[in-house]
Amino acid sequence: MEKPAYHRIVLKLSGEAFQSPQVGFGIDAGVLLSIATQLKGIKALGLEIAIVVGAGNIFRAASTIGRAIDRSTADYMGMLATVINGLALQDALEKIGVHTRVQTAIEMKELAEPYIKRKAVRHLEKGRIVIFTSGTGNPYFTTDTAAALRAIEINADVILKATKVDGVYSDDPIKNSKAKKFGRISYLEFLKKNLKVIDRTAVTLCMENKLPIIIFNLFKQDNVKNVVLGKKIGTIIA
Repeated sequence: MEKPAYHRIVLKLSGEAFQSPQVGFGIDAGVLLSIATQLKGIKALGLEIAIVVGAGNIFRAASTIGRAIDRSTADYMGMLATVINGLALQDALEKIGVHTRVQTAIEMKELAEPYIKRKAVRHLEKGRIVIFTSGTGNPYFTTDTAAALRAIEINADVILKATKVDGVYSDDPIKNSKAKKFGRISYLEFLKKNLKVIDRTAVTLCMENKLPIIIFNLFKQDNVKNVVLGKKIGTIIA
């Protein structure tokens, strides 16, 4: 049996991970099933899995700032949108036999459990996947920062940030074909270069707590499995 390189992980899924590449927004049932199937596969390796979801496929707070909606109001709207994604992912996982719990930083007891660290850890120990929604529950903080905070609280071994690019580059690889990909980069170097693939606050939190981050491409076949097996996938920030 293949042995994972980690015991407990936090997987950060952006809202874009849920949308159809053709449509560019919303939740695509086929994509959702694909993600759920990959998660079931790595769960079978004996991993404890927590997930933090974003909401860019439904609502982007940044696009409303300075316009009709106040920043803090827009951020709260984005937090509510993460709950929609969390419930959708829970439904997809439960349908293929994976037990889950959704926890939210904003109380809505009819839909999900409130976030309680001890309960989250207990669910993980019992073999359930825990899906964290609503970010940190506070405006002005990204879901990247929420992933870092939750990972530190539950003593995760690593944060795996699944994106549409295959690592950290010196520049946007879509716009600059000469952009250099980093196989490994230090927290300080990442911050000094002002790279954008993950929030600076999240990186600073991880640096202070010696928590590694791996940035990888979610949409490349077997990448999720390969990264948890410790293979050289994407970029390590450590």
